[in-house]
Amino acid sequence: MSDSSAHSPRPVALITTLFIFAVVATGWVLVSRLYDPTSTSPQNAVAENLPKELAWKATPATRKQALGELREKHAQQAIAYAWIDKNTGVVQLPIERAMQLTAAQYGSKK
Repeated sequence: MSDSSAHSPRPVALITTLFIFAVVATGWVLVSRLYDPTSTSPQNAVAENLPKELAWKATPATRKQALGELREKHAQQAIAYAWIDKNTGVVQLPIERAMQLTAAQYGSKK
């Protein structure tokens, strides 16, 4: 055995260490140049910058208003008659009337 091999690090270890350092440094440079933490996600963007189909998500007030409108629409559908598809004869009935018809239909089969 020679004394020089016991005291000097292997070249492979040095090359590997330098390679790992280069990879980490490259990653750090890419992240520091490309990452923009100030970009705004769509749900937090100003309403003027949002597409029309996402405008209701702009603020808590617009979300509350959209929910109120949706609940009002569903409440009206629950008490109204309407055609869903005239060609196939599908209709919208008030819930109370639909329950009466269902009870009559299945109650008479006893």
